[in-house]
Amino acid sequence: MDRLESIKELVSSRRLKAFLVSDLKNVRYLTGFRGSSALLLVTRKEAFFFTDFRYREQARLEVKGCEVIVPEGALLRRVRRTLRRLRVHSLGFEFNAPYSLYHGLKNGFRLRAVRNMVESLRLKKEREEIRLIRTAVKRAEEAFSEIKPEIRRGVTERSVALRLEEALRRRGCQRIPFDIIVASGENAALPHASPSEKRLEPGDLVVVDWGGEAGGYFSDMTRTLLLEGPGMETKMRIYDTVLKANRSAIRAAGAGVKAADVDRAARELIERAGFGDFFGHGTGHGVGLDIHESPRISLISKDILMEGMVFTIEPGVYIPGVGGVRIEDMVCIGEKGPRVLTRLPKRLEVV
Repeated sequence: MDRLESIKELVSSRRLKAFLVSDLKNVRYLTGFRGSSALLLVTRKEAFFFTDFRYREQARLEVKGCEVIVPEGALLRRVRRTLRRLRVHSLGFEFNAPYSLYHGLKNGFRLRAVRNMVESLRLKKEREEIRLIRTAVKRAEEAFSEIKPEIRRGVTERSVALRLEEALRRRGCQRIPFDIIVASGENAALPHASPSEKRLEPGDLVVVDWGGEAGGYFSDMTRTLLLEGPGMETKMRIYDTVLKANRSAIRAAGAGVKAADVDRAARELIERAGFGDFFGHGTGHGVGLDIHESPRISLISKDILMEGMVFTIEPGVYIPGVGGVRIEDMVCIGEKGPRVLTRLPKRLEVV
C-alpha cells in the first residue's frame, strides 16, 4: 500500500481528524522530500505538504500525492490557516515534536501527542529500503577493508578514524551516520569512546564501530582486532565469548520472536562465561533512515520481530584496565529466518 494511504488509514483508525508530521525523517519516508524545511499535514482523505521558497522546485520534483504549499510567511501559520479552512479543530502531532510547534498550535486547537504513528510503518523495510541498506553495508565494508592494514602499532586512534571516514566518502556516502569509534587498549573498555591521540600499542584490543550510507539509509557494524602483545590469552577468551554470543543471538532471531529473547540468548552466554557484569547495554537496535530506531533488542523491549525488520546484533564485554570487545552485525528478518547483511569476517584477527 502507498505510504501516504497507510498514514491516512492510521489517522482514521486512531480517531484523529488530522495529524501533523514534523520529523524530517518521517516526512521523507512519507513523501520522498529530502530538504531541511517541511511540515506534512495528513487528514483522513488528504495530505498537505508545506515548505519554504528555497525548496519550491525540489518539492515539485520529489513530493508526490500531496498538495504542495509554499507560504510567504511561517509554515506553522499556514498550517493553522489550512486547518481552519478544513474546519479541523483537533489535531494529532508527533510525541517528539519540539515545544515550539506545540506552542504555535495550542491556542485554537485541541492537541493530542501521538507516539509512533509513522515509526510503526517504518518498522518493516520494503524491498527498495533493504537494497539501499545493503548498499550502505557494502560501502562500509569496502572502506574498512581498504584501511584495515593501517590498524597497526604506533598509529593513533584518530588517524584510523579519519582515514575510515575519508574512505566512506570516496565510496559515495553523503553522510557519516555517526561519529566513528576507534578505541584501543583501556579506551576499548568504554562502549562509546571517542577517537583520541592515543597510539595503538602491543596487546591492545582495538574496537572499530562505523557505518555507511546510501540514499539516506544507514548501516552500522563493529569489528574488534587484537595487536600481538601481552595478555593475549585473556583477551582471546573475551573475544571468543562475545563471538559466541553474537552467533547465539542471530540464531535466536526470527519472525514472531520476542526481541527480549534475542537479547537473552546473547546475555546468558556472556553471563555463563563469567562476564555478565561487563555487558551493560542492549544487544541491538533497528537501523534505517535513523541509525537508532525500532525494534529495540534488549531485555526490557516489548517488540516482537517480524519479517522485513532490520536491526543490529552487537553484544560486547568491557573490562576496565583490560579493554573491550564488541562484534556487531546487521540482520534482516526474511521469510525463512534471519539473514546477516554484514559479510566481513568475524574470526579474531591478530595484527
